[in-house]
Amino acid sequence: MKLNLIRPLAFFDLETTGVNVGADRIVEIAILKAMPDGTEVVKTMRIHPEMPIPLQSSLIHGIYDEHIAEAPKFSEVAAELAEFIGDADLAGYNSNRFDIPVLLEEFLRAGVDFDMSDRKFVDVQNIFHQMEQRTLRAAYKFYCDKDIINAHSAEADITATYHVLLAQLERYENADFEDKQGNITQPVKNDVHALHTFTNMNKPVDFAGRMVFNDNGEEVFNFGKHKNRSVESVFDSEPSYYAWMKQGDFPLYTKKKLEEIWLRWNKKKDLARAAKHQTPKPAEAARSNEGVKHADHVKSAENAKSGDGAKGAENKNSGQPRKSFQQQPKKEKPAVEVTSDMLEQLKMKFGK
Repeated sequence: MKLNLIRPLAFFDLETTGVNVGADRIVEIAILKAMPDGTEVVKTMRIHPEMPIPLQSSLIHGIYDEHIAEAPKFSEVAAELAEFIGDADLAGYNSNRFDIPVLLEEFLRAGVDFDMSDRKFVDVQNIFHQMEQRTLRAAYKFYCDKDIINAHSAEADITATYHVLLAQLERYENADFEDKQGNITQPVKNDVHALHTFTNMNKPVDFAGRMVFNDNGEEVFNFGKHKNRSVESVFDSEPSYYAWMKQGDFPLYTKKKLEEIWLRWNKKKDLARAAKHQTPKPAEAARSNEGVKHADHVKSAENAKSGDGAKGAENKNSGQPRKSFQQQPKKEKPAVEVTSDMLEQLKMKFGK
């Protein structure tokens, strides 16, 4: 079966120093780029992780420190890898929870802004787990009736993943799926958008799963004391939580998405404050209007009263000469003769 593609779909797999998304590093990356015309392009390279590879990890993927001693650092090949992937959608096995977050961490460390905003991402494991609940080795055996040769090498794993997806599309064509709410659909289709929707049912915001979208399309925290609360509502009640996460041991991509929400939240607050200052409150506007009406009423009443008074006076004094009122000068009190008794009293009062 040929994939029905509008643009390339890049299957990729990583071998790493461990499973900590924020701290562990890539030691090998393999990319199989399926093109819309049916052709395939494969790129595989070893990466120097800039840290020792733990023995327990080497025992799984078979890559030891001596194997990557001369390999380039990720920062040295980041631009080349980003260019190879181009605008392709992404696919992998458990890629949404591990491979994509780790790859994004490496791109951010290298200063390459690998844009995820318009990409689709298909996690083949999610199709498998939701339809059959098994591992990659079992999936390859189940769907393709084959064993993986050289399992846990990146190229062998992504080749197996690619063929498992093709077999899944054939097996589940027109197959019913019932979700937890009892809704029955036929989600496994030869269409990347449909596969993206089906394999991203948890709706992650940051791939590491620290934030997810709820049913209303709002970002909510998926861990800790604020689990299931919207990120913006937490900023409203506890804005210091943003600083705590930015300074904490969280993946760089998680911090990047958190900062985007923080900037959007601050912009909303600024717009709300500006609108509040520009628009008077309804009660204040009503009081202002009532005050203007009252002032106009009082002024009109005073003018009317003044006019009536003037007319009344004019009518009353009509034909009679007006009396002229002049201010009478105040009468001065007569001078009092100063006596010796008065002087003695003053002397006793002031001590003079």
